Amino acid sequence: MAIISEHHIFLSDDANVGLQTRLKDAITRAIWDGRFAPGDRLPATRALARHLGISRITVSLAYDALLSTGYIVSIARSGYFVASDAPTRMEIVTPGKGDARDRLDWAARLGPVPPALGAQATPADWRRFRYPFIFGEPDVARFPVDDWRDCVRRGLGKRHFEQVADDASDRDDPFLVEQIVRRSVSGRGVAATVDEVLVTAGAQNALWLMVQVLFGGQGGEVAMEDPGYPELRNLLRQQRLTIHPVPVDRDGLKVDRIPEGVRAVFVTPSHQAPTGATMSMARRQALLERAEAEDFVVIEDDYDYEMSYASPSLPALKSLDQRGRVIYIGSFSKSIFPGLRLGYLTADARVVEHARAIRTLSERHPPGLTQRTVAYFLSEGHYNSHSRRMRMRMARRNEVLREALAEHGLTPALRRATGGTTLWLLGPEDLDADALAVSLRDKSVLIEAGSAFYAGGDAPRNRVRLGFATIETARIADGVALIAEAIREQAPTPR
Repeated sequence: MAIISEHHIFLSDDANVGLQTRLKDAITRAIWDGRFAPGDRLPATRALARHLGISRITVSLAYDALLSTGYIVSIARSGYFVASDAPTRMEIVTPGKGDARDRLDWAARLGPVPPALGAQATPADWRRFRYPFIFGEPDVARFPVDDWRDCVRRGLGKRHFEQVADDASDRDDPFLVEQIVRRSVSGRGVAATVDEVLVTAGAQNALWLMVQVLFGGQGGEVAMEDPGYPELRNLLRQQRLTIHPVPVDRDGLKVDRIPEGVRAVFVTPSHQAPTGATMSMARRQALLERAEAEDFVVIEDDYDYEMSYASPSLPALKSLDQRGRVIYIGSFSKSIFPGLRLGYLTADARVVEHARAIRTLSERHPPGLTQRTVAYFLSEGHYNSHSRRMRMRMARRNEVLREALAEHGLTPALRRATGGTTLWLLGPEDLDADALAVSLRDKSVLIEAGSAFYAGGDAPRNRVRLGFATIETARIADGVALIAEAIREQAPTPR
């Protein structure tokens, strides 16, 4: 139930109609159009009369007329409310009804809806599943909410409120940029200055900006991993770029399979999406050498580097780059929580300048309060502490998941994980992972079929991505048992 403000009620200026009728018609029209919903409370007669500059008796008579027509009801000592059965336009005029000749044919004008979220998109009701083996959702039960709340309060304090509330034009919060330089990219071995960092609305937004900067709608040829990130592939297709899928193995992208003539290569070297493979040092060096020799740029999506269990972890590609050919993308959405939608890119200052100008055309800058809150979260050490605890939990869950899979004779693609929050599973050759994912929902199990990550129509059908960032450690074994049982039912082992 909402309380309708008197400021949302307007009288027409038709002097040929009485005030009482004009008020009744205004409220009737708002209910009919759906602006006032069933159960909403109307303003008190005194307040509405004062606002409209009319007598209270006129408002009372208008309300009485609405009562008699059934649009509103009166509840003793509570006031007037929109009736639960009040007629609305939505009940009478449904989409697709009426004279179609009078409506613009948007389907013909716009064409098919471009693909956005891939088939691996997390269902909105994922929390109702007991065994959610999914990627990208938070383990909110262990998030340091009190620390985060304290950072929000500091961001709203009098000392900084003007900066948070002002329109910053195309500028980012300098405090956050400083923290990214000092505490984020430096931890990956990347030496950057503040003019080489741009704050973005997550890694996806950073990828979009880089496509605009590098290609500007002019077309071109790019290479990306196969299997790879579906939303990147959809973005590149939407921009009418020619995509060359490049296979991956346990050492990451097969650099020698990159075709000649590409202008950009997109990679996830820390934990390849979706297989989790870490690109070897030899492959990293080879990629940079080819980039220099063939004059292409590399976009490094380091979406979850904080989840590296191996010590020491391999440095970022950007840290090895001596010629400014690597554009580095980081995200806080995986390490803090995905609803944050905050990330950044690090590149040559001229690249950042172009990206900032393009960003301004669509969103100007990410929200100031969000930026300042994350800056405090970083500067106070909460981020590092949270990431460290997450790494320990994810390492343990990875271990438990592998033990459970081994118990049921199931085979991960990688014998050993260096980090990440997912595991790439190879099922029996005759397994249909898409059908498996559907059948497991009835057992309260969520998994991601691997076919969505491949570029071609002949994608392997027996791959599964199992995420473990959300599922409780104690439930992993039981969940795997249900997955194994469903696999046996669909693809029984030959005798």
